[in-house]
Amino acid sequence: MDFGRRSTMQPHGDPYGNARSNLPVPATVKKSTHGHGRMSLAGPAMRAPYPIPPGTNPRQSLMRSQNMNPLLQSASKAQNFGRTPMRRGSMWQGGGQGSAPPTSQTTKDTRPLRDRSFQAKMRQDVGTFLMSTGFEVAPQMLQNITGKDFRAVFQHLIQCLDPLWPFHTELRFEEHFMQALRAMKYPYVGQIDIKWLPTPAAMHSWPSLLGMLHWLVELCKAREHYMDSRHPTLQDPALIPDEFDDIQHHLALAFNHNTLAYVDFLQGQDVFPEQEKLLEERYARKDARVLEDLERLRERLKEIQAEWEQLKKSAPPFEELKKDNGSLRRDKLKFEEILRRFEERKQKWLRLVQDEKTELEYNVASLEKMHAEEQRLGDIVKMQNLSPEEVLRMNTEHESLTRELESLKHKVAEMSQVVVRLEVSLTRKVSDAEEALDQYTSLLSTLGLFPPLPPPLEDVDLTIDLHSAAANPQGLLSGADIRKVVKPTLSRITEMKRTAHAEVESERIKVDDELDQLTLECETIEEEALEVMNKTNALSDQADELRDAAQQEGLVSNAEASRLERDLAAARTAAMANGVGVKSRLQALQIAYREQVDKVNRLKEDTVRAVIKNSSDIVAFKDEVSKQLQYLKDFAEAN
Repeated sequence: MDFGRRSTMQPHGDPYGNARSNLPVPATVKKSTHGHGRMSLAGPAMRAPYPIPPGTNPRQSLMRSQNMNPLLQSASKAQNFGRTPMRRGSMWQGGGQGSAPPTSQTTKDTRPLRDRSFQAKMRQDVGTFLMSTGFEVAPQMLQNITGKDFRAVFQHLIQCLDPLWPFHTELRFEEHFMQALRAMKYPYVGQIDIKWLPTPAAMHSWPSLLGMLHWLVELCKAREHYMDSRHPTLQDPALIPDEFDDIQHHLALAFNHNTLAYVDFLQGQDVFPEQEKLLEERYARKDARVLEDLERLRERLKEIQAEWEQLKKSAPPFEELKKDNGSLRRDKLKFEEILRRFEERKQKWLRLVQDEKTELEYNVASLEKMHAEEQRLGDIVKMQNLSPEEVLRMNTEHESLTRELESLKHKVAEMSQVVVRLEVSLTRKVSDAEEALDQYTSLLSTLGLFPPLPPPLEDVDLTIDLHSAAANPQGLLSGADIRKVVKPTLSRITEMKRTAHAEVESERIKVDDELDQLTLECETIEEEALEVMNKTNALSDQADELRDAAQQEGLVSNAEASRLERDLAAARTAAMANGVGVKSRLQALQIAYREQVDKVNRLKEDTVRAVIKNSSDIVAFKDEVSKQLQYLKDFAEAN
């Protein structure tokens, strides 16, 4: 951050009541027409009474002419342009120019300066800031401060606010103290007595002086925060982005331009081409993005115009949209039919699943009943009292029955396996049949053969459904008969499609022929337009040649007429001198002169008529071109 950008001090009052600055303004680029030498726009007559600062310190604080912000005024560029006392005045008002006491002296300080806790807080804030700025502070310095330490702290804070503030050794500290406080616009300067400065740690003086130091510390913090904020009002060219619209950015560039130009002005120059070139390059970089956007929008406009011309040349899309709408409506009906069929198939499979669940529940209940019966019979056998012969006989019967039961179970298992194989085969066949029907239905949907079919087949329904749970084999397929209805209908539709394809192909060939003829006609029209353009150019060239020839013949005729007039005058003179013998020659010359004049008039009329005709043709051509250009302009503005 450039802390030498501006001075913190306010500019001293102009003794003549002028609101302008003491800085000489660079002259304009335009040279003066009277020879009085180079002159500043500030005016030569007002320079003599400018206040002259003390000459012991050449480092004078620079002043911004119109910016009254005390935080901004110390940010001016640290280029000591104002070393010449008669050109640049200091913002520090010398000892001989005491300013009038400000009205803020009567302001009452409302801070609790006598409060111990508030004083401790102020001492802590002041000590922390001084250590952060590199000023060595003893731990107990602010509790019992000496006059020398107070002066060092005060001067350090003033230097933080304005690095170019002059502290002259020949002046007493009391004079510097009051002038600095007034320049810093301390609102309670009227409540401070300069008699307190030799002993600032006194009980009656230290609270006010500590409050004054705390106020300067807060002002330094505000200044540092403002200088680090990168705010546009800092008017630093390095902080200006490539694209900007803020008026402060424009003012920053203008101030930088004036500062650089003022260096050349002090060196005796009145024109500043380098500074103006830098400013133009900076604004050109600012407008680069806008120009790129403008070029992109122009390209987009050309594309839109080309698209608009193509749309105007193409046929209206209403008929095509009507066809698409009709096709979409037919597709909607077909998809609704497909959804209905799939919904029926879903319901059928749901019923089959429900039947299987019911049968499974019935078989489970039968199995439980058989287990209960077996348990009951076992209990009965245990309760009976049988002889060994009966037991042997019953065991033999039981074994024989068991063997028969095993053989029957084996046969049942074999039959079950056969049934399972048959069911699997049937399931596969049914699945293949359903896949074939799905493919058939998909082909019908793809070919657009769902009902209603186009005339004359609007009463034919080609859809087929499979009912795998039908008891009668003839009821497996529902729909039209395949051999009697479906195959003949499909053959007829195939023949119709072939015929339509042949007609479309013939129509395409006819359209291609018409398109070739139109292309040939367009080329012929273009050739005719080119020929008309060539003729127009030839007529224009011919008109120019006729105009040039007429001008040349007019010049020759005028020269001849002048010669004849001279000859006529000479002939008259000779006739008057020689008598009647010369009259015949005079009459012959007069007749020749009238013939030449008539010839010139005829040539002029012919030339004027030719020029008017060619001009009218050119004007008509220009009007037509202007109409076309105006049409393009109106179209571009409208879009």
